[in-house]
Amino acid sequence: MTLRNFDLNLLIALDTLLQTRSVTRASERLCIGASAVSSALARLRLHFQDDLLRQVGRRMELTPLAESLIAPVREIIEQTQSTIGRRPGFDAAVEPRHFVFHASDYVGTVFMPRLLARIEPQAPRVTLDLLTLGDTTAEKLERCEVDFAIYPDRYARDTLPGAPLFDERYCCVVWRDHPDVGDTLTLQQYLALGHVAARFGDSRVVSFESWFLREFGARRRVEVTTSTFASMPALLVGTRRIATMHLRLAQALAAHGPLRLLPPPVDIPPLRMVMQWHPLRDDDPAHQWMREQLVEAARGF
Repeated sequence: MTLRNFDLNLLIALDTLLQTRSVTRASERLCIGASAVSSALARLRLHFQDDLLRQVGRRMELTPLAESLIAPVREIIEQTQSTIGRRPGFDAAVEPRHFVFHASDYVGTVFMPRLLARIEPQAPRVTLDLLTLGDTTAEKLERCEVDFAIYPDRYARDTLPGAPLFDERYCCVVWRDHPDVGDTLTLQQYLALGHVAARFGDSRVVSFESWFLREFGARRRVEVTTSTFASMPALLVGTRRIATMHLRLAQALAAHGPLRLLPPPVDIPPLRMVMQWHPLRDDDPAHQWMREQLVEAARGF
């Protein structure tokens, strides 16, 4: 079959089916009916002379041929998106553009307001979608489904371009009327107290935990976990518990609650926050403009 006789729209359906491995989920992502996706799958099976997806128990599994198509089909989609999205330049004052960010609520609370305040007067038609970090953030970034991910540099991938934004320090937070903690905190007290911590994704791993264990050979006694950094202080009020938090976020939240901020009893290395994007966005004028805005918003932060 020649390219002239192949419906290129089927590539979109194929890419989505390969990623979701489900007719139902593919129809939801493509915003079309499941019957239309089933029809596209039937045409794809006829073209490739292969089942592509097979029912195994209660789930669909990819055939070996389908597995081999994942990378080349995704590359075709990304190159096509990059080609048709090219513009000679970007005039932020008049042109519309939508950017998708993946970042934690910490970044959304303390840094993104600086960016929004900066771009609002100069780019009235630019819109942003702020999504929380998750287990699939890096994969979405590599599939060019996300414009930017902002996270600690330890999560950065060598396969993706990026740039540093800002550094953050840590502090300890307790209830203002904590009966056992004064103006300073010893490591012994720190380990004796119950902790509130944030965990993210399906793995529910506290990244700070592994560093602390490696450095001090001890585990904190984590008694309460939450999925957002901003909710941690409220979970301390009226208790003897403690939290280790980003300093800027703790300062912002302590202004509105009965909290006390203390220096950590150990020297915690600062957190370096970086942004990453897909290499196909490198030469996109609008993307270049947003990268410049991010760097300027982080300057002096």
